[in-house]
Amino acid sequence: MTENSIRLHGTCQPSEEETVHVTVKEACVFLSEYAASLLGCGATCIRIEKNVHRMAEAIGVDYSMVIMPATVQMTVWDKDRRHSYSNIRKIRKTGTSFSINTGLSRLSWELYDGKVGFPEAAGRMEEILQARPENRWLVLFLASAANASFCRLFGGDFISMGIVFIATLVGFRIRQMMLEDRIDIRLAFVCASFVSSVIASAGYVFGLGTTPDIALGTSVLYLVPGVPYLNSMSDLLDGHYISFLSRFLDATVLTVCLSAGLCGGFLVMNLRWF
Repeated sequence: MTENSIRLHGTCQPSEEETVHVTVKEACVFLSEYAASLLGCGATCIRIEKNVHRMAEAIGVDYSMVIMPATVQMTVWDKDRRHSYSNIRKIRKTGTSFSINTGLSRLSWELYDGKVGFPEAAGRMEEILQARPENRWLVLFLASAANASFCRLFGGDFISMGIVFIATLVGFRIRQMMLEDRIDIRLAFVCASFVSSVIASAGYVFGLGTTPDIALGTSVLYLVPGVPYLNSMSDLLDGHYISFLSRFLDATVLTVCLSAGLCGGFLVMNLRWF
């Protein structure tokens, strides 16, 4: 065993023959990659801290971590604090993904409970990050149905629900295609909101249904960045003020883009503001 290596341990101790020695550098690179991946998929700072602490305890290292809006700075020491290694890892932007978030969190518990070793954990992390996303067509349909349900929840009739379903279906698909082509997300929000509002104005233009105002108002709700807003509040309560400000401003900018597209639809369809 080299002098800067550490012994992997957890709640379930491996036998002496199965003991895995992990260098400080390997532990630091793994933990920084793990934290950056969690941050990129939309996890809150407190979740990142708890998961990383759990994994560091299982590996047998001390660490210091600084979470920034675009990077994670990690320093790892061995238990004797004789050797250390630092790494700065840029976040891996995968978009808000509950499946990746859940998979990485489950991995931290599996490593902590001794169900997987360090080499297996590193491989599992890559598998989780490379996993295929949810079926885009299923997501498209469910998002459209959910937004139509919002229309009904706010008092819209069934004709308005149908209009909102179609408006969401087209707008959401436009956003999907633009993001797949790596077009700026802000422009994607403006275009999707604009198209959805134009389609939703059909209730006014053709006199369809009795609640065209509700159809128009709920047609863009699928674009509201609710998760970034919630995450920013969580970071604020946990004292991560830089992360809070970054996420809150990002969500605010997307909300402004949503509003710009909606207003553009009003102007094109010659709808009065009040």
